[in-house]
Amino acid sequence: MKPIDFSKVPSPSYVVDERLLTKNLELLKSIQDRTGCRILLALKGFSMHSTFPLVGEYLAGITASSLHEARLGYEKMGKEVHVYAPAYIEHEMDELLGYVDHIVFNSFNQWAQFKDKVKSAGKTIECGIRVNPEYSEIETALYDPCYTNSRLGTTLANFDKTQLDGIDGLHFHAMCEQNSDTLERIIEVVEEKFGDVLHQMKWLNFGGGHHITREDYDVEKLVNIINYVQEKYNLLVYLEPGEAVALNTGYLVATVLDIQENGMDLAILDTSATCHMPDVLEMPYRPMIIGSGQANELAHTYRLGGLTCLAGDVIGDYSFEQPLKPGDRLVFTDMAHYSMVKNHMFNGVNLPSIVSYNDEEGIKVIREFKFEDYSGRLS
Repeated sequence: MKPIDFSKVPSPSYVVDERLLTKNLELLKSIQDRTGCRILLALKGFSMHSTFPLVGEYLAGITASSLHEARLGYEKMGKEVHVYAPAYIEHEMDELLGYVDHIVFNSFNQWAQFKDKVKSAGKTIECGIRVNPEYSEIETALYDPCYTNSRLGTTLANFDKTQLDGIDGLHFHAMCEQNSDTLERIIEVVEEKFGDVLHQMKWLNFGGGHHITREDYDVEKLVNIINYVQEKYNLLVYLEPGEAVALNTGYLVATVLDIQENGMDLAILDTSATCHMPDVLEMPYRPMIIGSGQANELAHTYRLGGLTCLAGDVIGDYSFEQPLKPGDRLVFTDMAHYSMVKNHMFNGVNLPSIVSYNDEEGIKVIREFKFEDYSGRLS
């Protein structure tokens, strides 16, 4: 593939390579074609709606976690719109139901509260209950939907089979950046606890967290699991990855502003971990930079920090063949998912521009942000 000239994009900016996005989408579509399942883009992971026409060529639609996400998917992609939230806000429900095709409730209390509204929505909306299998293999509690005392989903002890009239499907989400062997073990638990109910359902949603487009992901095992569940229970399987759609498709381009020394070399960038890549602090994880190495691996090591006043706004320690200097461009990889959707303007720091690239149009600046974007969020 022709390389992107990152010197030609604004700094800082998120750059999504549509060629790589298409590669991921082709793999996901092949799974749909082989199984008949439906795969949805989870907007909580990737909501760059300028790409939705492309995504819509391959996937069945979107899944949302809020009114605004549902509206975005409805207006910008126009395919299936699914929604799940831990609880719905009553005064938003009429508008929400105008956008969605599927709605999943977190509890039977929520189902009882809103089922009459769903039935009177003037269109067919399929309804589901999210179950908590009380099993996961996620090590970071922040991202574990099934940790002890989790609010996400209904456990078997609280699953009321007398309230299933009008329920079309079940939904579970027990994964985070994991392979299909983990899914296989989760399915065993789901079957053990809810298998008798699955025979009554039209569909089962496997949720997100499937790292399908990662190089070492076992696609064949996933296909076998989907086919097994669909054939055994005579239902349709949905999957709703967010990260897997945009995995390894994007970059964050940044510029060195200053070099300092305080026990080690420090470089301050025109980007921010806390504002522009918050998962660096939350997961935590260390993003790769093109041409860099681990600390002390190459000749010159720097601690890279952001431009906010937060003391902990530190991206990490990286080494380079040549000394860094103000004006140097650094390109962080895998910055499409959980970046644009989670960024913010703490300290009034501006958001990175949003840029796309394809071979036909080249570099295309989709959006640049201004003072009004900051002031408009405040009062």
